[in-house]
Amino acid sequence: MRYFIKEKNENVKTLKFNRKEVIRLSEPRIYPQKESEWDDQSRKLIEGFKKISKGPVSNIMATLANYSKLYNRWRVFGNHVLYKSSLPARDREILILRIGWHCYAEYEWGQHVIIGKRCGISEEEIKQIIEGPDAQGWDSFDATLLRAVDELYIHSFISDSTWQKLSEKYNTHQLIDLVFTVGQYNLVSMVLNTLGVQLEEGIDGFPK
Repeated sequence: MRYFIKEKNENVKTLKFNRKEVIRLSEPRIYPQKESEWDDQSRKLIEGFKKISKGPVSNIMATLANYSKLYNRWRVFGNHVLYKSSLPARDREILILRIGWHCYAEYEWGQHVIIGKRCGISEEEIKQIIEGPDAQGWDSFDATLLRAVDELYIHSFISDSTWQKLSEKYNTHQLIDLVFTVGQYNLVSMVLNTLGVQLEEGIDGFPK
């Protein structure tokens, strides 16, 4: 088992990953706004997102409705990373899932397992993302993507050897998009974990 959850009280849970305990919230610190609470800007942003995603309003979007001015500015960058990036969709989701795992961001993980599967990531590959670049079964480039995430997470830097391997397949735009993708979802993990954004009903979190 990779981790366990032990409830300490009503609002806090402890996740244990490989002997490292991590505190996470079991209730929001800032609650998602109800539709009746949205201001005009939030309503416009959320309705636009619903058209793109073709799904219900997510808890992260309803939470950011509490600060519509920031939400409006951030969503332009977020939309680029998720919808308009030069990266192949499968590669993008490998990056997002790995940084979400590193950050113990269960909401991010649960949402992007769903998206990742739509982009061609198999159930077995999702397990391998947890194990990292040295897991059996990866081709050399997939392993390089995971190693790039690990290096960015640990060192805020991609080594020359990893960069060279990425450059054999990626053009300049893709190399830059890779760094911005990992950075974006590191930021998103911080927001999700700190504000206590909870998974929607029916969406699985980390594997048990």
